[in-house]
Amino acid sequence: MADRNRAWSGVLAAPLLLALLAPPVPALEVAPLAKEPAPAVAEAYASAERLQLRWELQRNLFTAENPRGRTQARLTLANHDSQPLPPRGWSLYFNSMDAIEPGATTGGLVVEQVAGGYFRLRPGPDFGGLAPGQSLEVGLLYPYAIVKLDKAPTGPYLVYDAAPDKAVAIPDFALLPVTRPEQVEVGSSGLKPVVTPADTYRRNLRADRLPPSAVPPVLPTPIQLQAGPGKLLLAGQVQVTAPAGLAAEAALARSLFPAGGAAVRLAIGSVEGQASAEAYRLTIDTDSGVTITGNGAAGVFYGLQTLRDLMPLPGAAEQALPELAIVDAPRFGYRGFQLDVARNFQRKEVVFKWLDLMARYKLNKFHFHLTDDEGWRLEIAGLPELTAIGAVRGHSAKPGVRLQPAYGSGPDPADPHGSGHYTRADYIEILRYAAARHIDVIPEIEMPGHARAAVQAMEARYKRLRAAGSRDASKYLLHDADDRSVYKSPQMYDDHVINPGLESSFTFIDHVVGEVAKLHRAAGVPLRTIHMGGDELPDGAWEKSPASRARMDREKLETSADLWDYFYDRVDRIVRKHGLLASGWEEMAARKTTLHGKHKLIPNPLFTQRGFTAWVWNNTEGAEDLAYRLANAGYDIVLAPVTKMYMDMAHNPNPEEPGVNWGAYVELDDVYDFIPFDYLKNAGDKARTGKDGLTDYGRRRVRGLEATLFTETVRDPRRIDYLVMPRLLAVAERAWAPDPAWALESDAATAAALHRAAWSGFVNALGQRVLPRLDLERAGVDYRIAPPGLLVEGGQVLVNHVLPGMTLRYTSDGTTPTGASKAVTGPIAERGIIKAAAFDRNGRPGLVASVENR
Repeated sequence: MADRNRAWSGVLAAPLLLALLAPPVPALEVAPLAKEPAPAVAEAYASAERLQLRWELQRNLFTAENPRGRTQARLTLANHDSQPLPPRGWSLYFNSMDAIEPGATTGGLVVEQVAGGYFRLRPGPDFGGLAPGQSLEVGLLYPYAIVKLDKAPTGPYLVYDAAPDKAVAIPDFALLPVTRPEQVEVGSSGLKPVVTPADTYRRNLRADRLPPSAVPPVLPTPIQLQAGPGKLLLAGQVQVTAPAGLAAEAALARSLFPAGGAAVRLAIGSVEGQASAEAYRLTIDTDSGVTITGNGAAGVFYGLQTLRDLMPLPGAAEQALPELAIVDAPRFGYRGFQLDVARNFQRKEVVFKWLDLMARYKLNKFHFHLTDDEGWRLEIAGLPELTAIGAVRGHSAKPGVRLQPAYGSGPDPADPHGSGHYTRADYIEILRYAAARHIDVIPEIEMPGHARAAVQAMEARYKRLRAAGSRDASKYLLHDADDRSVYKSPQMYDDHVINPGLESSFTFIDHVVGEVAKLHRAAGVPLRTIHMGGDELPDGAWEKSPASRARMDREKLETSADLWDYFYDRVDRIVRKHGLLASGWEEMAARKTTLHGKHKLIPNPLFTQRGFTAWVWNNTEGAEDLAYRLANAGYDIVLAPVTKMYMDMAHNPNPEEPGVNWGAYVELDDVYDFIPFDYLKNAGDKARTGKDGLTDYGRRRVRGLEATLFTETVRDPRRIDYLVMPRLLAVAERAWAPDPAWALESDAATAAALHRAAWSGFVNALGQRVLPRLDLERAGVDYRIAPPGLLVEGGQVLVNHVLPGMTLRYTSDGTTPTGASKAVTGPIAERGIIKAAAFDRNGRPGLVASVENR
């Protein structure tokens, strides 16, 4: 999974049903944030609403001692109130995804790390206060180089000691733009610090503009498509014939014909040459109409998605379908999308939206990342604290009331993305919605690391019941109070792991797995596997826990790696008891070892016959072949490589470009160019040397591909749109379609020519048909519209776009293009500041590119 935050510039339903699920438990109220401060505080001191805060990245520093760099940044705090900010008795809290060096800083303030990425500034002994109208500069030093503005502080708020439960957000907070060379310095990495419009222009030259007749008619690309000579004119009412078992598919078919109809026959039967239940045969005939036959209902459903893709665009002059015959089936049975709702919560309506989009592009597995350090998002009967505490973030002067703010959620526990969870009824509704679209939901419960929300919630439960004299207070306790282990997670936590020395940890896991399984049964939706985490257990965890040491002694375990095996052996038994198979991140299938003093993961021989499925994210330097080694050893794997399919990765290194960069920068063509069975094919000799390829046996263990979105930088649902689309379409193509010819060709020149033709077809289909259809049929998908490429050459500005067919507009006076601006019809000869942008079919503008034509 790896959502590591340390980046450097070198990388870069029915109430009755629910009542039957479990006995009733008392509801726990979420304590509101105090609304009124003590009068003296409000009257005497500056108000947070009238403070101004600015953050600026000053410079990246590279030395022999720190070749990967450090970053100097500056916070400027200005007091626009009529009252002073006093010399003592207050704290300014904020979140940071990256570490900040603690201690005294400029301006007389002190930086303190509260926990994880939660920091505060407080007055030091030399701070004399901040009078009205004054400002001060506070230096911040980051131990790693920063190039992305998403690494800046988020969610700042002020708390006075005299009213410790009164926290007020600072609304006037902004990031200053990056405009100077030293701000994007990358040291000796050899990487480009920014991507220029000229760089974009040259990259866009990899594809040709195709006439509409040459644009591939269907994406993902089908196995066989035989075009016919005629067209089926759409007129009158649609007439759908289907058996009762395809009632949902028949309803979908009727919805596809808003402007004119045809005869549509849906059936389940045998699709020649294809064994997959998702296979289909689609024929469009001028005389007999449309016929879709699937090996199963899912096949009919996907045939209808293909029919949707073939329909004329809304508003087209000619309402007709091309005569053709298609036989199609997916390459992989697993075609997934993971949505993280733990870091930043999203309403169920957002989930529905993405399930609809998954179905449209033939993705069939929804990996639901429900729990993590910063949130537990699913109601579990019998454990109300998991959501009353573990699903609520906000400021509190007392421990155990709620989780701390994270990722900019700020002080208010009512923040809709920091706080929130799915009730059991919500989850059942999501399951049924997905099943109706032939999508399996795979819930993920993170453990033993990434479990701070659960650990803190169960600690609060323990303290509440112990105070009440309950003998069961420790029944679900997850941490050893005497644990003195020293560790730090990539997210900077040192208190977030489930302890395998406690039997109560396994009681908790059994209860949660059982309740999740009950929810699936109540929904009438089968659950085959549950994702049991396994990601990023920090070195040092458990090692100084008396409970873990006692467990190791009893079980005759020598190392923490042995204890890890014990933990997942127990987890596997629990999951199997509930009739499920275990799955998780790659570490579940791996054994941590050392080689030449460096950490190395090798296939764990203990679990190869257990039916585990491992999601493998790590294809970074040194681990490029990890997925293949696990598959060759007998593990089923899902390929989710960070450098190709992590949707939270920024598209490029430009500071203002949203996303993270700890693993890679991932453009649309990076996703498209992924070759699942040979993704080192086009790598250099250094990357390939000593690396394992995928054996014939290993190929049979590759279940499919997954696009992954972790949401540290995602609060607004529109940011999901921006990061995921249209990159998700390239994932869909790779997961469904057979290997393209260019991926199989050994001759480099021939492969390059084949690639150009295929890539041109893909991007022209997106720009001319797929995305325009999305614009016109489904409003509210604000996919990323890339900036045009601009190149000044011979006194003219040449313009192109990664998606040929997008409308391009420009200005020459430095103003931002609008829908009324001139259309780009060729090279721009006008002088001045040329700004250009692409626009979708609804007139929504994309990112702006700018050059000066002197």
